[in-house]
Amino acid sequence: METKDYAGGVAAKLNLREKDVLVVLELLAEGATIPFIARYRKDKTGALDEVQIQQIQDEANFQKEFAERKAFIEKTIAEQGKMTEELQAKINAATTIAALEDLYLPYKPKRKTKAQTARENGLEPLALLLLEQRNVDVAGESAAFINEQVKSADDALQGARDIIAEQVNEHAEVRTHIRNLFEKQATVQSKVLADKEQEGIKYKDYFDFSEPISKIPSHRMLAIMRGFMDGVLRMAISPAEEDALALIEDQFIKADNEAAVQLKKAIRDSWRRLLLPGLESEFRALLKAKADEEAINVFAENLRQLLLSSPLGSKRILAIDPGYRTGCKVVCLDEQGALIKTGLIYIHEPGRLIDAEHKIRSLVKGYNIQAVSVGDGTAGRATEQFVKKLNLGLPVFLVNEDGASIYSASETAREEFPDEDITIRGAVSIGRRLMDPLAELVKIDPKSIGVGQYQHDVNQVRLKERLDQTVVSCVNTVGVNLNTASKHLLSYVSGIGPSIAENIIAHRNELGRFTSRKQLMKVPRLGNKAYEQCAGFLRIKDGDDPLDASAVHPEAYKVVAAMANDIGADVKTLIGNDELIKKLDPKKYITPETGELTLKDIISELKKPGLDPRSEAQTFEFAAIYSIEDVKVGMVVPGSVTNITRFGAFIDIGVKQDGLVHVSEIAHKYITDPNEVLKLNQKVTVVVTEVDMARKRIALSIKQAQEPPTGKDRQQPGKVKPQKDFGRPKEKEPKELSMNDALSLLKNKFGK
Repeated sequence: METKDYAGGVAAKLNLREKDVLVVLELLAEGATIPFIARYRKDKTGALDEVQIQQIQDEANFQKEFAERKAFIEKTIAEQGKMTEELQAKINAATTIAALEDLYLPYKPKRKTKAQTARENGLEPLALLLLEQRNVDVAGESAAFINEQVKSADDALQGARDIIAEQVNEHAEVRTHIRNLFEKQATVQSKVLADKEQEGIKYKDYFDFSEPISKIPSHRMLAIMRGFMDGVLRMAISPAEEDALALIEDQFIKADNEAAVQLKKAIRDSWRRLLLPGLESEFRALLKAKADEEAINVFAENLRQLLLSSPLGSKRILAIDPGYRTGCKVVCLDEQGALIKTGLIYIHEPGRLIDAEHKIRSLVKGYNIQAVSVGDGTAGRATEQFVKKLNLGLPVFLVNEDGASIYSASETAREEFPDEDITIRGAVSIGRRLMDPLAELVKIDPKSIGVGQYQHDVNQVRLKERLDQTVVSCVNTVGVNLNTASKHLLSYVSGIGPSIAENIIAHRNELGRFTSRKQLMKVPRLGNKAYEQCAGFLRIKDGDDPLDASAVHPEAYKVVAAMANDIGADVKTLIGNDELIKKLDPKKYITPETGELTLKDIISELKKPGLDPRSEAQTFEFAAIYSIEDVKVGMVVPGSVTNITRFGAFIDIGVKQDGLVHVSEIAHKYITDPNEVLKLNQKVTVVVTEVDMARKRIALSIKQAQEPPTGKDRQQPGKVKPQKDFGRPKEKEPKELSMNDALSLLKNKFGK
């Protein structure tokens, strides 16, 4: 069966219409990409978005894998001659991989076990006798099984219990009950190993820790897992033993006699030796997978926000990569981001300061610079202040340089600048990030950008898959200039990929700029299907057809031409003309190929063709603090959100260490996810609540910088009231804290 054959099951699982799911699966099978389906096939799919389409693809793949595993299990059991109508019915009723595997467990080939040895020694009849729990002389019955391999009655009983223990472990109903007990009552416990207290001090919060698995958040689970893998913590996952034993005994114990006593011993052994270790491993893997997915979701959302950061646009940029000992690397870039001049200044040596000022002024004047981009790493704030004091009359931006060093040493950077020093490449990246963050950041492995949570601990294959999906989504959401895009940016466009991207660049270098989307058909290996997928996401400014600069797909050009003709205008005149567009009746143009939703998108695009969904970059001013030594409790300062996790948000307040706003200190209302009210790069006002010099940690609060919301003045999510006197301690002591706020501050302090 193909994935599209699972449309009914997928629709039921995701609560979607089966016909919409079927269309999506058919389009995917034909080679359509998720961005293309979401943008240009809305009428066929009922306007399903990218997230829903991705869920359909994932669920269909899962159901296909489930069906294949089920077929394998059925075939294996049948080949053993052990398939029964009752077992087949149970297999058919299974809805999870775990349930399938429980049913398969007794028939699964395994290494030699204690139970198998006991059976070989002829002890299975004794085990069956004990399971019957009749009033018999257990010792006497056991003595009858003594032989060369079984030396005593006790050995016979031990062997019988081994057989029973395995049967208990392989009992599907027992496993279901115990698995449910784990889900409802199991806890994660961690303790520090002997003599590891100092070595593992960063795991101090988990030296003696316990939390229900139903409540533990992803970041704590991943922290414990890391401590466990580092050999600092001992970790256990289990419910209370007495509860587990009671559940199993309810299934097996029918009497109160000697046989039942032996059965209870076998059950306890089965629990400790087989069930608990097996299910503990299973739940460790499940909790890890769940924590991974949460962490990956956080990373993907942060990456999306970062990639869609506000661009300054095509400006002539002077970019500076700050440095103390080796000086500040300076580059000038033209409107397209091409390197036109390099330089080096020393602003931290008094004897060279005048020369540095002269160089910057000369570069600004000589190359008609329109903005200054300064990396926010070491010496970043000092360099920013140096430039601002020159009063150049230009906006000065402090740019996040995470990953710039990765790019500068990469094959990509060597291809672009084979003759330039690694530090110059880094400065170029800092400048280009200001012009267009998306176009520059796609050249860097997303894991190096610094917006993840435990990114090195999660499943790396799944992480790469999700981050790549995020990059593809962002690139296609914004659209790409066909005549200026790098091959790395082009490779993320729907339907293109790395090899076709290289061919596009080669074609552009050989024949000059593209003047029409149709010319893409002449690019080697870019066939009809690839053209269909990519054309709508590629923009050509000042080309032969004005629609080539828009998100209108070429397959709809005839529709737009008919619209223009009906109102006596040409397409160029129609684009951007609200008065003419208002005269159009979209329903008039509905056809089997072009539905109402597609026409709505076309009209929207005609009003504002090629509009970049990102807002323009704005300058930001930090308070006059430059190191953690300058930060005092009670200060009210501006900051910028640099990373968002489930437990809070990290805020850059202009010093080397970002401060943490715990989730409980973000808003006056209760929130469980900082993303409810905060976005990456958002400008906020915070109060400093704690400075831990020893551990270089700063605790901040957003809500304490705001007035509590009342009535119509209730705070809107994500908006912060402006504060004055940045950098000065508040004159009044904070109001007496409620118990909840006090607990929140304690959580902030101790990390729990």
